[in-house]
Amino acid sequence: MPDNPRGIPTYMTANKQRPPAPIKEWLALRLLQFSAVLPLPLSRALGAVIGRCGALLQSRSYLVTLKNLELCFPAMPVAERRQIARLSLAETGKMLLETGSIWLREIAWVNKKILRVHNQSLLDAALASNRGVVLLAPHLGNWEVLGLYLAQVSNVTSLYQPPDMPQFETIIRQSREKSGAKLVPTNRRGVMALLKALKAGELTAILPDQVPDKKAGGSFAPFFGQPALTMTLVHNLLRSANCVALAGYAQRVPGGFEIHFLEADAEIYSVDPALALAAMNRAVEQCVLQIPEQYQWEYKRFRKQPDNKPNPYSPG
Repeated sequence: MPDNPRGIPTYMTANKQRPPAPIKEWLALRLLQFSAVLPLPLSRALGAVIGRCGALLQSRSYLVTLKNLELCFPAMPVAERRQIARLSLAETGKMLLETGSIWLREIAWVNKKILRVHNQSLLDAALASNRGVVLLAPHLGNWEVLGLYLAQVSNVTSLYQPPDMPQFETIIRQSREKSGAKLVPTNRRGVMALLKALKAGELTAILPDQVPDKKAGGSFAPFFGQPALTMTLVHNLLRSANCVALAGYAQRVPGGFEIHFLEADAEIYSVDPALALAAMNRAVEQCVLQIPEQYQWEYKRFRKQPDNKPNPYSPG
């Protein structure tokens, strides 16, 4: 689909046949369109201001961030946790406003912003084994950039769930597919597609730090010393496809991004699900500890507790 002169795809501007979107969705679309034409330094600066305002106003995201940091780093001084929380919200704001460019601009623009790739040899060796690769991609840095990069070095099949805002469906799909990724639904058919791709020696990227729903399957495993309901999907894929696990993230740096690949904890291949899930969470921890301020701490990772223990995010 051709772009208009300002670089915004026509489905963002010529949508007269679509029903009017709710005001919240309309505003989100306009913000996305506006941010897409900004230079990256400016969009990040504005995003950082939004995030810092959230911290100053004691927003819900800021309070959840503080609670997560308290749970995960109880020995850390309170002042240090608050500093990380402020930085984290600023980074979330940057993520919010830079996403417009990443979703709506051409892949060549994104590639120019990938300034360096660390440990590419790990990914190359894993792909050369022809065993298939499961890439653990936590909510760290900008995972959209990581996904676009991966689809250019290998055939990638990834699970995809449509957004809550229907007007974003086309935007997100076209963005994630523009570098060659294949998106499959988050159901049994999609999981079978992942298995097929892995057995063919291809790659899938999975966000491993989400709380799984009842249908997806999960068990409690430690994450930074706290019991966290953890997806069993990765364990099942590794056992069924005999594939390789790596971890990776796209770090936000001045002028763009740096891609990092890391080896996963060896116990992730254990036949014991408890050992394997704990190892997967340790792989996420290893990534997070590199740049803790760029982790999505405002996500309620511990909202489900074992043995009907109270939700730590509940008031009081």
